[in-house]
Amino acid sequence: MATLHELTRLDSIRLDVQAADWRAAITTAGRLLETDGVSSGHYTDAMVRNVEDNGPYIVVSPGFAFAHARPNDDVHRTGMAWIRLDEPVAFGHESNDPVTLVAALAAVDSSAHLTAMQQLAQALGDADTREALESATTPGQFHDALAAVTPKAQGSTTAAAATGATAASTQGAAGEDVSAPTHATKDHILTVCGNGLGTSLFLKNTLEKVLDQWGWGPYLTVEATDTISAKGKAKDADLIMTSGEIARTLGDPGIPVKVISNFTSTEEIDAALRDSYDV
Repeated sequence: MATLHELTRLDSIRLDVQAADWRAAITTAGRLLETDGVSSGHYTDAMVRNVEDNGPYIVVSPGFAFAHARPNDDVHRTGMAWIRLDEPVAFGHESNDPVTLVAALAAVDSSAHLTAMQQLAQALGDADTREALESATTPGQFHDALAAVTPKAQGSTTAAAATGATAASTQGAAGEDVSAPTHATKDHILTVCGNGLGTSLFLKNTLEKVLDQWGWGPYLTVEATDTISAKGKAKDADLIMTSGEIARTLGDPGIPVKVISNFTSTEEIDAALRDSYDV
């Protein structure tokens, strides 16, 4: 699968961009996709409508927005574009505004960009990489910072859940022992976004990082999905993790919904897991 660096061509990076508002910021990033032959203007419009319809859930971490829409015929191939704003703009997010960095993703399906999404979560969760993206003076330097993000080896979190497994003592994010779940669970967590291919995958990767820290990978699986599918899949899951905007769209799916503000924060996800599994 393509890496973050491979999906982002040098011509699809612009620095010190001026944008009057969030619509202009998304549109500018979308135009880079259009120029590169990744997608059409209709897809750019769809990225804007996604925020109009679902709210600013794409602002997944402080200062960063991840624009995308559903795969359709307006996407010619999977690719990404990046802009860094000269002056930050507000997207309307209650805790992660204002935004200075915008990435736009156009994907032909839900699987071709999985490695890139894993790297994206790593990049924005790492202070040094984030600083390199914020301080790059040329598109080449910015591109090099993306290239420096190495995909993690596939860990135990991708394995099938081991229902009824014997508890094992492991180390949690805070350094204390965390035992594997022994009470009855469905061994399944849903991460949800409006389209099931962008922010939900981003959150899934950070959640899996926490599960790796706990040693819970063999016991729980994580599935990224969209709002419509989540309602049907909820009966087979322990809980949902998502943004505040998507949580309001979901309503009551019949299982706990944990709202995550910063999708790069292992500490915030760690706390949500502890509350959900009574750790």
